[in-house]
Amino acid sequence: MNQAHVHLLLTHLPIVGSLLGVLALLAGFAFRSEPVKRTALGLFLFAALAAIPTFLTGEGAEEVVENLPGVQENLIGRHEDMASLFIWLISGLGLLSLATLAASFKSNSISKALYPVTLVVSLATMGVATQVGATGGQIRHTEIGGATVQADASQEGGVYGEEREERDED
Repeated sequence: MNQAHVHLLLTHLPIVGSLLGVLALLAGFAFRSEPVKRTALGLFLFAALAAIPTFLTGEGAEEVVENLPGVQENLIGRHEDMASLFIWLISGLGLLSLATLAASFKSNSISKALYPVTLVVSLATMGVATQVGATGGQIRHTEIGGATVQADASQEGGVYGEEREERDED
């Protein structure tokens, strides 16, 4: 298993964790449920922790894919830029969530002030997370983002190494 494989295995955790955290926090506000809000904070902490190895394996993943046919360097650069912003935001969200969680057990007035701030930061983080996912997906998924793969299908065996069947239109 190489760094690209590890990166792909981990990459969904911070994004999905952030999304679930936002949904849980909104539900906590809607139902005025402290346990649900605390669950959201736990999800944000999980997402922040999962983002660390995801970010750290990104460079190794780049080394694996940058010379593959059809991979565009500008897409990797955009993904790196968004990932750098995301790691700062998700780290801040993780620290804010930890502070909010601690305050929720000690002081209701402080946690009441921190929860809305946490929601705003989580929404901003989620917005950037979607961009990280989208730009990462464009690197290898040519069906999104209009990227194209240049392949020579005229070689015997075609693109997938299979011989093409000629159809007679009699």
